[in-house]
Amino acid sequence: MLATLNSSGQDKKRLFSIDFYEGTLSLEMEETMLIDVPSVPSAESVKHFYAAVSRSHYQSLIDSLLSFRQKYQLNDWLYYQLIRKTAQQISPKAANYTRYTLYKWFLLARSGYDARLALSPDKIIFYVYNNEDISDIPFFMVDNKKFMCLNYHDYPRADLNQDPPVPITIKVPEARKAFSYKVTKMPDFKPETYREKDLEFSYKQKVYHFRVKLNPEVETIFKNYPGVDFESYFNIPLSKETYSSLIPMLKKNVERMNQKKGVDYLMRFTRYAFLYEDDEENYGKEKRLSAEETLFAKYSDCDDRAALFFYLVKEIYNLPMIAVLYPTHITMAVQFDKPVGKPIIYKGRSYSFCEPTLQKEDLHLGQISSKLRNTPYEIVYQYDPR
Repeated sequence: MLATLNSSGQDKKRLFSIDFYEGTLSLEMEETMLIDVPSVPSAESVKHFYAAVSRSHYQSLIDSLLSFRQKYQLNDWLYYQLIRKTAQQISPKAANYTRYTLYKWFLLARSGYDARLALSPDKIIFYVYNNEDISDIPFFMVDNKKFMCLNYHDYPRADLNQDPPVPITIKVPEARKAFSYKVTKMPDFKPETYREKDLEFSYKQKVYHFRVKLNPEVETIFKNYPGVDFESYFNIPLSKETYSSLIPMLKKNVERMNQKKGVDYLMRFTRYAFLYEDDEENYGKEKRLSAEETLFAKYSDCDDRAALFFYLVKEIYNLPMIAVLYPTHITMAVQFDKPVGKPIIYKGRSYSFCEPTLQKEDLHLGQISSKLRNTPYEIVYQYDPR
């Protein structure tokens, strides 16, 4: 909540704080940054907003955001979540969506990212330069550069091809950087914000129990996260408490097994410790869950199991792997010292299938479902620890 601070002979200031996962950010903003904006945007009103807010003493607010980002090593996607929370404090989304979006754009652009705006008759489109392989959301080509729509989730039924937005030309001098969707570090959530979830599965006539700590904020972070490339997707890490509650236990359970039996154990944990449901039935659309989201979710599908299996094998054995994509399925294959079953050959290396998703057949290490044996596939990610 904003509080007003009166300073004799100076502009009034607004003080507010934001709880952001692992820390609290105290911010100070001069009231000159508060600009009236019509709820129905026009190119004229957007340019007026930019001119007015640029005359304010905004830099201390930007500096505070950038300092917080550096202190907690926030990836761009998490920094954008911080900007969203800041814009919500300045101008609540529900009160004036256009004004809220303009503050998000201004804060991101003044933080150095090449963020831009466009208008259609009833929409304000906020997009950012990105040079990664992103799906699920619209993009625009401007000056031979790709810009991803950051607020498409607010217009879920919009067809931007039928109703193409018209760009607003505003030059922000420092707005040059590309935005990245890669998440390589999760926040260190406060321990008291975690919940516990019981998992179990049977392996070799023995039942294994796990009590995993999970944080509901993970779901919030990835609520509007787009479909990134498989390398980025598979390498989203677990948060610290979740990691500590699961990985050491798995390492202990496999420590007396040879490598192949250990990978088989992880394959069957991923296959049988979770309920399966197709994303279309569960979410109404394709939605890839990170490893931690998969642990948290009531249901998950083959994409989610592949990501979790990859993460577990990487953390415990750090073996070379490939992700094998079929028209309706994705599975994993691991490189051992000697392959198991009929190997899949990729770039001169032999990989053994490891199916992390429940199938009609009880597939062992090195086996692929009979319905897929003669089906064309694509290798969408190769992990080589060397």
